[in-house]
Amino acid sequence: MSKKFYRRVFKVEVLSEESIDDNLDLDEINYMITEGHCSGSVSAAPEEVVDGAAAAKLLLAQESDPSFFGLDDDGNEVDE
Repeated sequence: MSKKFYRRVFKVEVLSEESIDDNLDLDEINYMITEGHCSGSVSAAPEEVVDGAAAAKLLLAQESDPSFFGLDDDGNEVDE
């Protein structure tokens, strides 16, 4: 039986009176919304189930390694 992987995309909207740097991480964005001078909201797209091949491609697109989930570059399960 092959493993299932799950993908969910979150969208963060921030309103501010000044331009916002596009290199911020999630902690910095959260601080700006909860403690700083910005307003924000978070929404989530529906979760989707992806197979190993799709998970490997998504990991590579994030500049991560498929071995994070025990996969090779083609999405095949590898023995550890």
